[in-house]
Amino acid sequence: MSKFDLWLIIGLAGQILFSMRFIIQWIASERHKKSVIPISFWYFSIAGSFLLLAYSIHRMDPVFILGQSLGSVIYFRNLVLIGRDKRNTLAAQAAELPDE
Repeated sequence: MSKFDLWLIIGLAGQILFSMRFIIQWIASERHKKSVIPISFWYFSIAGSFLLLAYSIHRMDPVFILGQSLGSVIYFRNLVLIGRDKRNTLAAQAAELPDE
């Protein structure tokens, strides 16, 4: 397999992962009968974005590089915020428990 084929596969894999996030979000929303964004949406976003970033760097496409670089930061930040919220919720729940 030539380098070109490998980079094409990397680019396509990134696009597939990036697109899967919308399918995951759609399925989760249908199950809950309201709009929801499951945590897997953010993981697919990061994985797809990193692969697309690698592909865009290989292609030396500054517009694509900029778009994927910023997206990766935003997706990672959302995971940080979700983790912080979960920890705060758990701490609040623990504080509400009666002492035994």
